[in-house]
Amino acid sequence: MPHKEKEVIWLGSSLRELSAFPKEVKQTFGAAIYYAQLGGKHPQTKPMKGHKGAGVLEIVEDFDKETYRCIYTVRYGDRVYVLHAFQKKSKKGIATPQTDLDVVKARLKDVKELEGIKS
Repeated sequence: MPHKEKEVIWLGSSLRELSAFPKEVKQTFGAAIYYAQLGGKHPQTKPMKGHKGAGVLEIVEDFDKETYRCIYTVRYGDRVYVLHAFQKKSKKGIATPQTDLDVVKARLKDVKELEGIKS
């Protein structure tokens, strides 16, 4: 029996940010979000560090010497919440910049409020 396709909820500027990415990056991220809508997981998707139990997933794509990331969660309700999409600016290490981590944390809090979950 086929799965019901989950609704995608884009938080903040995530859709606008992702829309500005190169075509190849958008294709990968779009495929990953579609896998999530169907209840699956794209091969490039991995749990985001520091969010154990929150079901926060990350897709990372390198293109033309740049790194792009899309962060989403499927844990709450029957939806895919896209929390953040960004081009990694820092060339130091592989860590996610603190400002982007703060955005993810704030938007995850928004998801919990939308779903009526007390933190």
